[in-house]
Amino acid sequence: MKILIVGSGGREHAIAWKIAQSPLAEKIYCAPGNAGIEEYAECVNIGAMEFEKLVAFAKEKEIDLTVIGMDDPLVGGVVDAFEAAGLRVFGPRKNAAILEGSKAFSKELMKKYHIPTAAYETFDDPAKALAYLETAKMPIVLKADGLALGKGVLICQNLEEARAGVKEIMEDKKFGSAGNQMVIEEFMTGREVSVLSFVDGKTIKIMTSAQDHKRAGDGDTGLNTGGMGTFSPSPFYTPQVDAFCKQYIYQATVDAMAKEGRPFKGIIFFGLMLTEEGPKVLEYNARFGDPETQVVLPRMKNDIVEVFEACIDGTLDQIDLQFEDNAAVCVVMASQGYPVKYEKGFAIKGLEQFKDKEGYYVFHAGTKKAEAGIVTNGGRVLGVTAKGENLKAARANAYEAVKWIAFENAFYRHDIGKAIDEV
Repeated sequence: MKILIVGSGGREHAIAWKIAQSPLAEKIYCAPGNAGIEEYAECVNIGAMEFEKLVAFAKEKEIDLTVIGMDDPLVGGVVDAFEAAGLRVFGPRKNAAILEGSKAFSKELMKKYHIPTAAYETFDDPAKALAYLETAKMPIVLKADGLALGKGVLICQNLEEARAGVKEIMEDKKFGSAGNQMVIEEFMTGREVSVLSFVDGKTIKIMTSAQDHKRAGDGDTGLNTGGMGTFSPSPFYTPQVDAFCKQYIYQATVDAMAKEGRPFKGIIFFGLMLTEEGPKVLEYNARFGDPETQVVLPRMKNDIVEVFEACIDGTLDQIDLQFEDNAAVCVVMASQGYPVKYEKGFAIKGLEQFKDKEGYYVFHAGTKKAEAGIVTNGGRVLGVTAKGENLKAARANAYEAVKWIAFENAFYRHDIGKAIDEV
């Protein structure tokens, strides 16, 4: 099979690495890709939002399967464009990708179908949002309705912060049109867990659990980012939690989307909060998480191309999804100043250290090839991942591997997976 991957980050590098292991994959392309993805795929200079060019390329190269990695093209309707051209593509259609594309939609869906989530109100008028906040319980959570690169969520400790947040999201449009509508949500406390799943429109198969670290600095300080590291599995995702979620959240979400005339095929990412009242949905994503993918796929035993095909064909019930009985930790090495302002173009040293080292991986997020070799080209630069027999071993291995890499202005969190020490 000829396979095209759409995207350019660490998630897409992990997907390319996993696809390359499939005997079904004869040739892999990636648009636009990055310096790390080039090891497995031929990168082509087409942007993820250039739907007409992507479709034309897939036709020209007679691509058998296209895999969409990123949220923007999914929400924008890239799957619809491919299907209209008679091409096979993995990912939800536009009317299903709204599960991630609009927080207001997903909250209304959960309310209608009694899927556990935080209490909330939706606003498209900043004056009404401010009036609501006058009597609201603090702390409180403000969420831009649309896509905001994982950064459109503000946790406000008091009324003053909440007022400033409304101005930031709805009036100053810090997150662009994503802030035209806003969800104000009760603040939930508990452990966060990420659970990825494959869906074929009716059947859902759950992958292993993971936990992301969103804040830029150690001890969960600093600004929200796209994710500074992750570990898998989560020791807090117990058999009891799994049973509850399977009964009240996972299949319920798939069934709800089908009943709404929006059958979902692809990946549903469940962001969960384990509260005292039980698990509740924090958010949905309509694609693989980043950097969760970098710890989940190295532990997956299945041929991923077979699973993609089953999701498209509606035969996922015939797949026995299996994961290794071990653990993985990913530490993101970023550019100093991320997620606000940072410099690019610094040479990266030590990447060759990962060659032929079993259980160690370096997934490129923001890199490109230059005269100086491979250089930094983004805020999140690399996802350094390692496996181990348990979480503590995997964490030690990942931080050992971080030492193999060097580039100017590099920074990373030193406490990824530290929560496992409390178990």
